[in-house]
Amino acid sequence: MPDHADQSSADPSSQGAYARAGVDIDAADKAVDLMKVWVEKARRPEMIGGLGGFAGLFDASALTSYKRPLLATSTDGVGTKVAVAQMMDKHDTIGFDLVGMVVDDLVVCGAEPLFMTDYIATGKVVPERIAAIVKGIAEACVEAGCALVGGETAEHPGLLAPDEYDVAGATTGVVEADALLGPGRVRPGDVVIAMAASGLHSNGYSLARHVFFTQAGWTVDRQVEEFGRTLGEELLEPTRIYTKAGLALARETQTHAMAHVTGGGLANNLARVMPPELRATLDRASWQPAPVFDVVRRLGDVSQPDLEATLNCGVGMVALTHPDSADAALGRLAELGIDAWVAGEVDVDPDQLGTVRLVGQHPGW
Repeated sequence: MPDHADQSSADPSSQGAYARAGVDIDAADKAVDLMKVWVEKARRPEMIGGLGGFAGLFDASALTSYKRPLLATSTDGVGTKVAVAQMMDKHDTIGFDLVGMVVDDLVVCGAEPLFMTDYIATGKVVPERIAAIVKGIAEACVEAGCALVGGETAEHPGLLAPDEYDVAGATTGVVEADALLGPGRVRPGDVVIAMAASGLHSNGYSLARHVFFTQAGWTVDRQVEEFGRTLGEELLEPTRIYTKAGLALARETQTHAMAHVTGGGLANNLARVMPPELRATLDRASWQPAPVFDVVRRLGDVSQPDLEATLNCGVGMVALTHPDSADAALGRLAELGIDAWVAGEVDVDPDQLGTVRLVGQHPGW
């Protein structure tokens, strides 16, 4: 596994000059020591080696059991949600946001995530903070069933402030070619199964931060009655990871396509897996978004179209499933702890635009 600290191979004779330039090699080494226990938890049997190598190794011989294995890859970051983590000085959940963003982009095509690498850039390496970030990443990898095979921590004094950091990651997965999900499988009559989001997830935080912090002047420690907790606690609610649920639907039901609801909102992301001749119609009355979405709407005087084009509005993942499999899919999701419901259906689009329509209104809005 790569060392997670790019300073580890520096010549000891140059460390004094490096430290004077703002890079603390000893802190980087301590961070690696602290994160080892968490990285070790995020292993799969195919993972070879451990911390300290230049590259992460993954035994691909398991792919020989596939007839035609397709490799899938995804990369992403967390975005400005990291600013909230820094304001709260709480860093052990942001890893769930990072992992959720990348692994659930794979599962929508039916791919199983195999391994992941991460990259942390910071103005100053604080070992405990870096270890907390990696702890969250490793725990999320366990939940998603993938291995954390590599990582890198880079100290960038002068580019980032001492307490600033950003995280990014990439993952690789595999799917059998004839099991690949996507628009080509979607048929008229398919039902749209919506899976509840845990909150804002990791998109739209520029809007949320503008509404809460700039427009309203709230602070992260403000108790918000609608949330039943502080604003900061609400905003740091980790992204839900749907990987195991998505794989269960792909393997056990007649699910034809899935969409991960991230930047752009529900309609825009679902449209990405719709064939041009079909249309999906979703009824807002079928679900009640968490209070945070309504608070953003009212507090910021944000129009519903703007809100729906930015935030997930309570739906983190959707599946397009044959109606004969709908009950089985809902039952399986319930077993996995995912609140889900039928939100709409697919029919022929008379205008041939491949549109996604949201109709009706959420209860209480």
